[in-house]
Formats: sequence, structure tokens, C-alpha cells
Amino acid sequence: MKDGPDIARIAALIGDPARANMLGALMSGKALTATELAQEAGITPQTASSHLGKLLEGGLLHLRGQGRHRYYSLSGSDVAETLESLMGLAAGRGHLRTRTGPRDPALREARVCYNHLAGARGVAMFRALRAAGHLTEADGVIDLTEGGRRFSEEFGIDLAALERGRAPLCRPCLDWSVRETHLAGSLGRALLARMETLGWVGREPGSRVIRFTRKGQAGFDAAFPATP
Repeated sequence: MKDGPDIARIAALIGDPARANMLGALMSGKALTATELAQEAGITPQTASSHLGKLLEGGLLHLRGQGRHRYYSLSGSDVAETLESLMGLAAGRGHLRTRTGPRDPALREARVCYNHLAGARGVAMFRALRAAGHLTEADGVIDLTEGGRRFSEEFGIDLAALERGRAPLCRPCLDWSVRETHLAGSLGRALLARMETLGWVGREPGSRVIRFTRKGQAGFDAAFPATP
């Protein structure tokens, strides 16, 4: 492709196994240090520094300093959604990691995807919102209905505050494990944050896994009833 965006450069940045592991670790939405990312990738700090420099130069990461520490994060939700879509493509073509363990089922059940809910629970929430008429979806565009606005506010979401931000309220994100849409955007992030405030969920340290409490399971099932 001689003209247009240079997708080969982005693909090369993501395609390196060490860089892919570091990007995947940042999908939790939590900023990490170079040392932590080196451990995630299984490489030396010196090698990690070189990889991180390339990712910064390519616009995939954001770096900020706090005191003596430097923290790396994904440069935006579009990067996270691209990575999630690539995970879905890889899984759909059978390109799965050979390493398995007890975390795999948990990741498929509920995980954080750049601070919004993903996995089977995330897809179930999206299905329930759509079935209740709270969301409309057409041509890849998601809108919040009036009923959805009422539901969100009753759930404890400050929509006015969200709409003052620059991020879109609702965005579709393809779930790599279920191969269906879950809800991203500022509303998706706010819903997960609200579940944390209510004590419905907790994040597993050092992982993207989200654990639902007994109270959270009951509350989630009542708020987002299962659909056929």
C-alpha cells in the first residue's frame, strides 16, 4: 500500500512478542513502570527500554512522570480496542497461547478491558441493555436511548459529567473470547467503576481478571437479566 496510513509500521510494533506482552499488560488500564513491563514480557530491563522507546515513538504508549518514577500506559482507548479486536482475530483463527492455567476461565468470564467490563459478563451486560431498549445499535454505532439515560442515572451514573468529557459516551468493542460486542466508551467505564463502588466486583492483583462477589452476582443478574 503506497498511499494512506502506514498499517505495516503499526503491525510491526504490535507484532513483536515482547511488545505484544507489554501492550497486553496495559489493557487493564493501569499504568506500569518499565521494570514491571519487563517482568510481564520476560525480558531484561535494558531490552524493555528499547521496546518501550519504539512504542512511544509509534504513538501507542503515553509516558508520565511522578516523582522519581516513570509510568507507561496505552495512549488511548482506540489502541485498547484495536488490541482487543486482534485478540479476537487470533482466537478465531486458532492462534492461542499454549500456556494455560486456572486464570484462563476467569479471564473469559470477566476481565477489565481498558477500564470497562469485558468477557462473558461484559457481553451479557451489553445484551441486556440492548434487549431492554436502553441501547440501540446500527452500522456499528451505539446510542443511549431515553430509557437508557434513566436507567444509567438510577444506577448512579452522572451522565452530565460524562458528556462534558471528550470521550464518546458509548462505543462498541469486540470481545475476543465471546466474539460479540461489549460496551466501551465513557459509559462502559463508568458502569464498571460503579460496580466497584457498590462492592459488586474486585480486581485480581496482577491480572485483568475481575471477580464478582456474591452480592455482585445477585445485583448484576437483577440489573442486567440474561437474554436468550
